[in-house]
This record gives sequence, C-alpha cells and structure tokens, in this order.
Amino acid sequence: MATTVQPLIDYLQQLQRKGQTHVHLDDTARKVLREFFMLAKGYKKITSDTENQPTSINPESKESQHPSPQQILTTGSTPQEQIASLISQAQNWPAAKTLGTLRDKLVFSGGNPSADIVFISDAPGYFEETKGQPFAGPAGEKLDGILKAMGLGRDQVYITHLVKYRPSMPNQTTANRKASPEEIEAFAPFLNQELKVVKPKVIVALGSVVAQHLLDSSAPTDQLREKFHTTSLTQAPLRVTYHPSYLLQNEANADKRKLWEDMLAIMDKLDMSITEKQQKFFLPKS
Repeated sequence: MATTVQPLIDYLQQLQRKGQTHVHLDDTARKVLREFFMLAKGYKKITSDTENQPTSINPESKESQHPSPQQILTTGSTPQEQIASLISQAQNWPAAKTLGTLRDKLVFSGGNPSADIVFISDAPGYFEETKGQPFAGPAGEKLDGILKAMGLGRDQVYITHLVKYRPSMPNQTTANRKASPEEIEAFAPFLNQELKVVKPKVIVALGSVVAQHLLDSSAPTDQLREKFHTTSLTQAPLRVTYHPSYLLQNEANADKRKLWEDMLAIMDKLDMSITEKQQKFFLPKS
C-alpha cells in the first residue's frame, strides 16, 4: 500500500513546500482516494458493482497479498500542474521499474499542455535522454522544421512518448531500440491521462510503433496514413504519418511530400491558414 500511494505523497509534499494548501480533485480522483481508504480498512477494491457494498478480505487470501494495481492520480487546477503531477508519479512508476528493461532518466513530455495538436513518438533515444526532452538531436531538428513550415513552434504543440524512459540494451552507448509491447503497456495509463489533460483537437502518431499501438493494428505506416482515424482514448481525430527520423534516411522530395500532405490535412482540420507556397512544398517543379 505504501508503494502504491508514495508518488501521491511525494507530490503533495512538494506542493506543501511551495506553500499550496489546496488541490483540485475531479470525480475520478475522489474515487481513487476512496479506493485507497477502503483498501487501508481491509476491503476489496471498489468497482461499479461493489462500490456501495464493501466486503471484508481474508488476510490470508491471495487477493489481500496482491491489492489493486497502482492508480494514477491527476491533481492540480491547471494543465501545467496536472502534467507536473503525472511527471512526479512517473519518476518511480512500479509497473515500469519491475520490467528492468528501461534506463533511469525520465523524459516525459514537452511543449504546451493546452495545445490543439499532440505529437506522439514511441520512446526517448540517446539524444532525448542526454538533453532530457522529447525530440532532441537530428530528429528534433526535423520536427522543428516541420513545425516551422506549419507556422508553429514547440510552445504551440504538445509532444510526448508512449514510453517515458529510453529502452535499454546491453553495452549501450548511442544505439537505440524500439519500445516493446510490455514497456508501452506499462506507461499506457500516463498517455491516457495526458490526453485527458491536454484535450487536443488532433493527435499525430509518428511512426508505425505508435500508430499500431493506438489503432490496435499491424498495418504499416504507408497503409495507415492519408486519412483520419478514431481511437478509444479520445474523441480527437488521429493522423498517422512518418517519424521525422524516417526523413533522415529518405531525403527524396517524394517522401517529404507524403509527410507534408499529412500536415496540410491537419492544418485544414484545424482551420489553419494555408498559403499557396505551403500547398506547393515538395511538389515536382513543372
């Protein structure tokens, strides 16, 4: 039980040190706290069927030895504070620590938690871990160029990962690997909460790992792009496109145009102004 609530305790103590005496709790947060209270009293985890009918637990039963999975509690009155509460909990997330396949430096997210667009990558790599922020290094420069071409900056979008730590490898230096399904599932609750906080109007899945996870699909990026999808996570439409690192290996204008067409579709979806020059980016010259 102490392990389960420790991230919450740490976060509340952090707020107390800053002089804050109150936190905002939504209905979900209240239910989570109620579950903690009932578990401490020796009752089963509350569900929709048993919420008003608590049943005592036999201390010798397997269920008492394995209480409910760790809950994420999003607190704070602003999106910035709510994301900060998620970061605090991700720093010692037991579901990830027990895997033993991730490195130690947290790279959670970046940008504006009130943005209309959320960009999602699979996991931090060497440059992200080194700088402690999403999309650093050459891939980050590509993303910055894409945003600039859209008339945006990083402070106008929200950027996050499925997995919040760099996946580890034996004798690892600068090499990276894709996140495993187990690593992605360990952090799925955080992405769910991030999307609830940000409330984006469009989600951009960068690369096949993200697209296949969010859409529960095995199709490659080429088959999933060029249209908007729906997911069970949010009502916001999802657009699949290539990861910026793909352009580092495929510099042909035809490949750049494919990604740019996805960005034009997103701009159109958001009623952003599109100039004639932007329309013609990466088209063959007549």
